[in-house]
Amino acid sequence: MYVPGKLQDVRTVLVDVGTGYYVEKSADDARAFFKRKIEFLTRQMEKIQPALQEKHAMKQAVLEMMTQKLQQLTAAQGVPGGAKA
Repeated sequence: MYVPGKLQDVRTVLVDVGTGYYVEKSADDARAFFKRKIEFLTRQMEKIQPALQEKHAMKQAVLEMMTQKLQQLTAAQGVPGGAKA
């Protein structure tokens, strides 16, 4: 959630470090913290990208197979266009 505001004292800021914990840091330390966090998250995204692509390809293969099976089933039942009588 974003809430606009103005800081009275810009020397220190509260940084959300996760699970409801906040740490008071200097502005420079906060920038360094977020830079490290962005780098970490970028590396994690790069690690899971191949697995995500593989899962997507598997999902597509399953969907194609299900479509083929459904078409075969409707053709075997002799129902034109797949509509039930």
